[in-house]
Amino acid sequence: MKMSLSLSLITALLMPVSLPGQTTDTLQGEWKTQCGTPTGQDRFPIESYRELPQTVRPSEAEWQKVKGTCLSWGQTDSRYGKTSVPVQEICRLQGISGWRGEKVAAQAVVWTKEGADALRYEISDFKGPRGHVIPAEAFESGFVRYVMTDELNKGGKGGCGHRPDHTVFDSTMVADCIDPYLKETSLEKMNTQAIWLSCRIPREIMPGTYKGKLTVMDGERTIGSLQMNIRADEHVLPEPSQWHFHLDLWQNPFAVARYYQVPVWSREHLDAMRPLMERLAEAGQKVITASIMHKPWNGQTHDRFESMVTWIRTVDGSWDFRFDVFDRWVEFMMSCGIDKEINCYSMVPWALTFQYYDQATDSMKSIETAPGEPEYEEMWTSMLKAFSRHLKEKGWFDICTIAMDERPMEVMQKTIAVIRKADPDFKISLAGGYHPEIEDQLYDYCITINENFPEEVLERRKEEGKISTLYTCCSESYPNTFTFSPLAEATWIGLYMAAKNVDGYLRWAYNSWPLEPLLDSRFHTWAAGDTYLVYPGNRTSMRFEKLIEGIQAYEKIRILLEEYAESGETGKAAGLKEALSSLRISELPDVPANMQAEKVMTLIKQ
Repeated sequence: MKMSLSLSLITALLMPVSLPGQTTDTLQGEWKTQCGTPTGQDRFPIESYRELPQTVRPSEAEWQKVKGTCLSWGQTDSRYGKTSVPVQEICRLQGISGWRGEKVAAQAVVWTKEGADALRYEISDFKGPRGHVIPAEAFESGFVRYVMTDELNKGGKGGCGHRPDHTVFDSTMVADCIDPYLKETSLEKMNTQAIWLSCRIPREIMPGTYKGKLTVMDGERTIGSLQMNIRADEHVLPEPSQWHFHLDLWQNPFAVARYYQVPVWSREHLDAMRPLMERLAEAGQKVITASIMHKPWNGQTHDRFESMVTWIRTVDGSWDFRFDVFDRWVEFMMSCGIDKEINCYSMVPWALTFQYYDQATDSMKSIETAPGEPEYEEMWTSMLKAFSRHLKEKGWFDICTIAMDERPMEVMQKTIAVIRKADPDFKISLAGGYHPEIEDQLYDYCITINENFPEEVLERRKEEGKISTLYTCCSESYPNTFTFSPLAEATWIGLYMAAKNVDGYLRWAYNSWPLEPLLDSRFHTWAAGDTYLVYPGNRTSMRFEKLIEGIQAYEKIRILLEEYAESGETGKAAGLKEALSSLRISELPDVPANMQAEKVMTLIKQ
């Protein structure tokens, strides 16, 4: 017996009964972040919001020598404290360089002893050789905003584990979010405000130096101007869609639906997600994250992942499946420019419970079963055969993988056997520890950043067209992209992928937002910022921008090494490889990421 289900009905079956973290009796003014900090404002702001209060008060002794309001270029590796004097020597001229097509960035800082009522800024056109111009509209800019963060676990050993009481961890406000909506802001006495500006150097302009400026005002009064020279190199960086770097940041569409308060999979939901996912595509993202069963990660995020496949047990006891939501999600992501791979999680969820719609009782039910058990094999063989047929009809089979993460080797062997029985041509991916026993079965294999693929295995995988990457999560104290991590570590990650000759990098959370991500990046299970890299309203972050810097560096290294091989410039190639070999996780943080990366970044800018 077949049953016809509309997309709206399927969506209704998959929707959670209520949005996590909400109660019907929550009143305006009593709304709190997930860590219990009152926000003092409406929930889920989009364009305008107020930061949580600063936890550190300014020191009058530190500010004693400051006169009036000051302006200087800063460093993009630095998070400037709101109540601290940011620099000792003012820098008026900033010189940055990049390939045409590369995204480059700068950070300016304003600090004042007396306060500013209406701080704003303007970016000029940048004029170059023979009338060529980088227009002001090419810049993405914003005031840098502050979000609540915490710290590593006591002893500095990673950021995993339940955090039931956030008074145990130091919580401070840290610079991270870049806010394009905030066009004007006030600055209290003895306070600092940073401005971030970035620009993708147009590919079509002439190589050379382009000169412009950033002007900062307090109302109608000009505080000052900062000069900037952007040198556009002769090299051209390919479009992000053509980058070789295999970027795999997992997306969470359910977080967007909750935050924007729109029905999941509605047109409003897709419209809210589009800018975020297009931003991800512009970073070179290759993979669509799809959930093909209920809660593949047992609800480890604030907004749990629901199944994009509807599982139906029919009256006669057979299985039937609907792929309407899966198709809607994949087609949407492809329209955003992400179309190289679809990773489908997970045949082995963290809790081995599988939810389905029971037609006989008109209710949702669950099966508890595990790889190796007959019920598991029967259920998943039925699903995978139907899924295989559907993917082939859509033309997606060759780019789709059945994906698992952090599963034991013995469990993976049993699971792989079921996949091969259903369709021996299915591609399989795993993010987890290195297991030589199953390596050859895995198309997309991502291991922890502290592990290594054997050199001969890595070369063979490349020849076979397989993907080999590294990942970080809450376990790594460094390098990482927590909201308290040194910013240069995000760039360092891209360089390290080049040093290890792997294809790219995976991180489990692009936008698995906590309850109020604009205000509080802490989470009750992981270190602050572990769950997301971008903010609501399509706001980028300093962390994400530095990660892009490292990805671009990886691409430049790849291109330069190819050029050196063709031109016989063995000395340059050897120098670059030697600089890459000096990158060592074991030396972080004693030798900070920015210091380790400096030699490599200098060589690829020459």
